[in-house]
Amino acid sequence: MSRRPRLTPSEIPQRQVIRGWLQEFRSRSTLRALLLSGFDLLLFAALLVAIVRVESPIAQLLLAVAEGFVIGRLFIIGHDACHQALTDSHRLNRWLGRLVFLPSLTPYSLWEVGHNVVHHGYTNLKGFDFVWAPLTPAEYRALPRWRRRLERLYRSGWAPGLYYLIEIWWLRMMFPSQRYMKARRPAFLWDNLLVSAAALLWIGGLVLAAQATGQAAWWLVLVGFVVPFLAWNMLVGFVVYVHHTHPRIRWYADKENWAKSVPFVSTTVHLRLPFGLGAALHQILEHTAHHVDMGIPLYGLPEAQRRLEAALPEHIVVQDFSWRWYFDTARRCALFDLEQNRWTDFAGRPSEAAVPAPATAP
Repeated sequence: MSRRPRLTPSEIPQRQVIRGWLQEFRSRSTLRALLLSGFDLLLFAALLVAIVRVESPIAQLLLAVAEGFVIGRLFIIGHDACHQALTDSHRLNRWLGRLVFLPSLTPYSLWEVGHNVVHHGYTNLKGFDFVWAPLTPAEYRALPRWRRRLERLYRSGWAPGLYYLIEIWWLRMMFPSQRYMKARRPAFLWDNLLVSAAALLWIGGLVLAAQATGQAAWWLVLVGFVVPFLAWNMLVGFVVYVHHTHPRIRWYADKENWAKSVPFVSTTVHLRLPFGLGAALHQILEHTAHHVDMGIPLYGLPEAQRRLEAALPEHIVVQDFSWRWYFDTARRCALFDLEQNRWTDFAGRPSEAAVPAPATAP
């Protein structure tokens, strides 16, 4: 049993101390990993078959959206594998991760660098972490008009999937240019070719299925590939957005101040969804515990999150989801003023008082 935390509520201890509280939740099970992966892969395949076989276009569209949700579940399993949190075998994690990443067309090695190294290594540090990094008011004003309009669309609350599709998947993962990925590794190319081949096989299979069932090929590709992929992008764009955008969440420009803030705790949100949807998303929303210790598998995160919230009640940002809160956050948290340490809307009006830096234990 890990040592229980003992500290004053106004302080955040260093990361290694906090991780010590959560050691018992790091236990991995290869059998459980294989069962989770197998179930979701079968569910993905079953939905794809159903999309091909049902006759109602409305039913096909509904199934396509459900397929996008299942792609998200598979991605979360791959996310655990990429963190080496799924099984005790590094080799099995790598190959299982590549397999379950295929429906989301995610190149494993590029995701590993962008997510594990950059995002987790420098969470909410401006100029390093690129995931939903807000512009400053000055940066926004300096943009050309078309780019300001795109930024407004990204952060409107209506288009998180467009942000992920363009800024993360297309620019940083699919054969990225040196502007977005300076390193060049053979694994990057091979993983890009792997997901490209998967996409071609997926689309080709739907075209053949359309011929066999007398359906229009364009329609079956739309409902069997395009809509699920766009639905998946909406899901992941939304999830990543709510993880790190909140009036109480701060961004940093100075690396020293960022490090003192214990960003593994202070820069993430635990969003609580109704109707058990958090569990349906493989617990990815228990996000503080995940950032504190990436080695905790998805089924260990709920208990780990509860322990953190009991130990650090003043510092863990917990938010109950509502559409009113979500769109209000999108309106008020559009830009981040690094000089005043607070969010503003696109007109520069502050959302509320400055976000204070958390106190850390000596």
